[in-house]
Amino acid sequence: MVLFDIFLYLISFVAVWIGAGLIVVSVEDLSHKLNISSFATSFFVLGILTSIPEAMVGVNALVDNDPAIFVGNLIGASLVLFVLVIPILAILGNGIILSHQLNSKKLLLSLLVIIAPVFLIIDNKVSYWEGVFLILLYFILFYSIEKKKGLLEKIRDRIVDGKTHILVDSIKILIGVLIVFVASKIIVDKTIVFSEIIDMSPYLISLLVLSVGTNLPELSLAIRAVSLGKKEIALGDYVGSAAADTLMFGILTIFHKGPILLSDHFVRTLAFMFIGLASFYLFSRSKNDISRKEGLILLLIYILFIFVETIN
Repeated sequence: MVLFDIFLYLISFVAVWIGAGLIVVSVEDLSHKLNISSFATSFFVLGILTSIPEAMVGVNALVDNDPAIFVGNLIGASLVLFVLVIPILAILGNGIILSHQLNSKKLLLSLLVIIAPVFLIIDNKVSYWEGVFLILLYFILFYSIEKKKGLLEKIRDRIVDGKTHILVDSIKILIGVLIVFVASKIIVDKTIVFSEIIDMSPYLISLLVLSVGTNLPELSLAIRAVSLGKKEIALGDYVGSAAADTLMFGILTIFHKGPILLSDHFVRTLAFMFIGLASFYLFSRSKNDISRKEGLILLLIYILFIFVETIN
């Protein structure tokens, strides 16, 4: 029975990867048809849609009344992006070039939005109004970037003109969302089962395991980029996806009945989030790239994070 549960768990992650991949490809096709800038697409559209696995895990965790799962998954997912996925790209590709249109202030604001949820759970509780605060933070970031890109106006104008056929791509996106939702339901259920078997909190399993699994789309894109010899990555997708996790965190907190109470201590998590994101900011702003050496440093931070969280 346990072996079957493990098999089903792994198959569900594959389903998440397939569903998320379908969403990403369809959104890329839509962006070309709508003539939206690649940066605006990667930061806002792809950023939110590659966070759908985390969102679906969160919804199912609320249905099963185990909010610690979505808290651990969303926080861990942001850390995975910056100190696992991007470093892997840098190490395997002998350094990478970060293609983005964020100045220092905008990048710093983005990273502050990403780390905000960890500050709020230091007291082991997240309230309704803290959820509202996180949503407001995301939309402040959205406004500060979107006002110069004109993303919303372009989408509106193209749809009003009626010149773009988007039905097929929209159906593909909905199918992808459905696949991810069903697979995420299985993942949440099995996470609870495994946490009882190995006597580990659902939060910790979500922080260390689910956060990697729900970032399979980003991991697959990273591996694909290296295999094709591409040294330039669209940072907008990664920053946008991590920022969207904060938005999802706020929305799920609001929909939870009453404050979310957590039993784990988060000072260690905050420390690693701060060190990891600060290191990434310094490395990325120096020459707009991440060298192999810098990638190794970031990856070591993640390995140390896993070690410390596990032994504690």
